[in-house]
Amino acid sequence: MALLPHEHSHLLAVTSTRFHGRHRHHRSPLTVWESRYRTAVIMSDVLATAIATLLATVLIGRELPDYLGQLPRLVSVAALLIVVAALPANRAWDPKVLGQGAEEFRRLGKALIATAVTLSVAGVAFELTHLRLWVFFVVPAVGAVAFPGRYLLRRLLHSRRGKGECLLPVMAAGSAEWAADLIARTRKEPHNGWRVEAVCTPDGFGQDGTQEVAGVPVVGALGDLTERAQPGGYRVVAVAADPYWTPMQLQRLAWELEDTESELVVAPVLMELAGPRLHVSGVVGLPLLRVQAPTFGRAKRVIKSIVDRIGALLLLTLLAPVLLAIAVLVKADDGGPVLFRQRRIGHSGKPFTMWKFRTMVVDADALLDQLRASNQGAGPLFKMRQDPRITGPGRLLRRYSLDELPQLVNVLTGAMSLVGPRPPLPHEVEQYGSDAGRRLLVKPGLTGLWQISGRSDLPWEEALRLDLRYVEDWSLALDAVILWKTVRAVFSGQGAY
Repeated sequence: MALLPHEHSHLLAVTSTRFHGRHRHHRSPLTVWESRYRTAVIMSDVLATAIATLLATVLIGRELPDYLGQLPRLVSVAALLIVVAALPANRAWDPKVLGQGAEEFRRLGKALIATAVTLSVAGVAFELTHLRLWVFFVVPAVGAVAFPGRYLLRRLLHSRRGKGECLLPVMAAGSAEWAADLIARTRKEPHNGWRVEAVCTPDGFGQDGTQEVAGVPVVGALGDLTERAQPGGYRVVAVAADPYWTPMQLQRLAWELEDTESELVVAPVLMELAGPRLHVSGVVGLPLLRVQAPTFGRAKRVIKSIVDRIGALLLLTLLAPVLLAIAVLVKADDGGPVLFRQRRIGHSGKPFTMWKFRTMVVDADALLDQLRASNQGAGPLFKMRQDPRITGPGRLLRRYSLDELPQLVNVLTGAMSLVGPRPPLPHEVEQYGSDAGRRLLVKPGLTGLWQISGRSDLPWEEALRLDLRYVEDWSLALDAVILWKTVRAVFSGQGAY
C-alpha cells in the first residue's frame, strides 16, 4: 500500500501498511509523466549544485595560494559528489513526495543540512579550513537555487493538472457518501493529482439507487473490487472503512493487487491526521496505527521562535519605507490614529495587544451592534463584504493584507509567530469548544493555512479544520511552504474584506 502525499490530509487521511503476502514486493511502475517529472527534478537539483559549485571553485581558487595546485578542484569535485549523493540518500527524489506538500521541501532541506554537517566534519578532520566556504556559502547557495527550481516545476505540474493532465486514475471503494466526498475534494483540488474514475460501493449502487456517484460510474460491489480493479489500469485503489472489510478480507485484497499496477491506500475514518504523527508498526503480528502526540518540544519551539524573530526583524527593516507611506496615507485620510490596537488571545490562552494599521472609522466598535444583523461571518466570526465602517484607504490595505504588517512587531516581541492559527478575539474564545480550544496550543500567526486557502471566504468549520490541522502537523517545512504561498494569496486578494 502507499501513503497519500504528506499534504493530502485535507483530502483524505490515509494509513498504509504493505502486506508481504507470498513474500513478494510489488512496486507500481511510474507513468511516463511521472518519470519525466522526476527526471526534471533531478536535473534541476544537479544544475543548482553545479552552479553553486562553480561559484565556489572560483572563490576558493582565488583565496588559496598557488602551491596547493589542484586541491581546490579536487575538493570541489568531492563536495559536488557529497551533495548529489545526499539527495537520494535522504529520499529527496522519491516520486511519492514530488509535486505536492511540504515533505518534498523538508527532505531537500534535510539533505542539504546533512551535506553541511558532513563537510564540516571533513574540514575539521583533514584541516581543510577553506571548506568553511562550502558550509556557509555553497550549501546555502544550492538551496537558494534548488528550492525555487522545484517550486517552478511544481507550478508547471499543477497547471497541467488543472487542465486534467498528469492525474493518477483512482478507484474508490466505500460508501456512496464517502466516495462522493472524495470525488468532490479531488475535483476541487486537482493539484493533488488524483482523479476518481470508478467506484465500488457496499451494494453496487450509488446514491438514490443509481449506477453513479457524482457522475462517476459505480462498477460493482465491494466484493467485486479486485475483479474490477485488475483490468482497469487504476494507479490507486482507495478503500474506506466498512463492515465488509475484515482483517482477512483487507489482507487478501492487498495480496491480489500485488501483481497489478494499483497501489492500495486505506482511509481511517476515526481521525483526520497525517504526516509525522502517524506511524504503522507491527505488534504481536498485527499492523497497528500509532498516533503520537503533537510535537511541541522545547527545541522546536526555540528554533521556531528564533526564525520568527529574525524574519520579523528583517521584514520590518526592508519594509520600513512601505510602513511609513501607509502611516502617512491613513493619517491623511481622516486625521485619526494610524494604528489600531485590539486585545487578542495567544498561546495557552494568554491575552496580548495586537497591532494593525487602522482600516475603519474611529468609532467602529460603537457601530458594531447596529451591524450584527448583517453579519456574513460563520461561527463566532463577524464579517461583512461591504462593511460601511471601512475607510477608503482601509479597503486597499485589507485587499492586500497591508494592514497586518504592524503585527511583525508582535512577532518580534514573541506574542505571535510568522505562521500559525488566526489570532482570535476574547469573545470568540469564550464560544470555543474543546476542539477549537486546541488552536491555542501554538502561537497565533501573521499568516497560516487559513490565509492561503481563502481567508474570509472560508466557512467557520473549514477555517477551524485548517487551524487544527496546522496544530497537529506543524513543522518548519510546512511553515516555509505557507510563507511562500502567502505571497501569492496576498497579491490575488481572494477572501480579503
